[in-house]
Amino acid sequence: MASSPPPHPDHERERFPVGWEDDDAPGLSVHALTREDMEAILASMRDEPDDEPPIRLAARREPAPPRRYRRQAYGTPGASAEAEYQRRRAAEHAAWARTLPLRLATAALAGVGGLLVASVAGLPWPASLLVTAVTTGAAWWRLRFRPSPEARAWQRRAAGERHVARLLEPLVRQGWGVEHDLRVAGSEATISHVVIGPPGIFAIDTRHYRGRVRLLDDGLLWHGHCLLAPALSATRWEADKLQARIGAADIAVVPIIAVIGGMVPDGQVTSMDVTVVPARRLPRLLRNLPPSLTPERAREVAAQIERRLDTHDRR
Repeated sequence: MASSPPPHPDHERERFPVGWEDDDAPGLSVHALTREDMEAILASMRDEPDDEPPIRLAARREPAPPRRYRRQAYGTPGASAEAEYQRRRAAEHAAWARTLPLRLATAALAGVGGLLVASVAGLPWPASLLVTAVTTGAAWWRLRFRPSPEARAWQRRAAGERHVARLLEPLVRQGWGVEHDLRVAGSEATISHVVIGPPGIFAIDTRHYRGRVRLLDDGLLWHGHCLLAPALSATRWEADKLQARIGAADIAVVPIIAVIGGMVPDGQVTSMDVTVVPARRLPRLLRNLPPSLTPERAREVAAQIERRLDTHDRR
């Protein structure tokens, strides 16, 4: 009788590497594992490479808090006025620099004249030198470079627009839309500030006036002996241009002049359909106006203005 072939080594059952294993005993046996048993078991386990990619669990993310709608101011207050001041100042300084040799010679001649006068007066040398230095310095002080009043007016306007922008900051934090230094299409004119809020849209111009602004019985506004009709007409024209540009026929752009340094009768006057108010009263005036726009409509108009209008920074 032929004997059966020996079993292949792969078919042999792997024996448990502890001495108390019961090979084929039925039932369940419970034994306490010692440290030596655990080392024997781990040593007998095959070191097979693990080709399975590790399981990566998605990181738990906290839900993001809801974002609050917050407006911000666009544009740089007083940018165009500051640019105009710098342009005028540079041109005037270039003209002054061309006459610098003549000015230096004039200052030197003034010093020589002071020395001659001191010598004729019989003053001692220290006093004569002091007179010469003072005369030369006084002449140079008169001949030094100074921007013209017209250029300084642009500088004051830029400073005034920055001041009004700071006054409007509380409205920005409350969700109002504010645009600074917006140019008028087809011209070199700019609107100092455009404010969009529940009461509507406002085109605000900044003006410096010293003393009192007077409203006469004929409805015209005067500053001293100067009629303010040209300034009022310019502000009204800017508001009309803005309304035509944004294309919102259901909303009227209200023109406002914010006065810096001057006194306005009763704190607020209206002339030629333009409201004139001291700059410090402007935020309170806007907040106290009755609402005419829903928050959604105000945001829609603000976005429309941002798309269609360019500030001085984006020229």
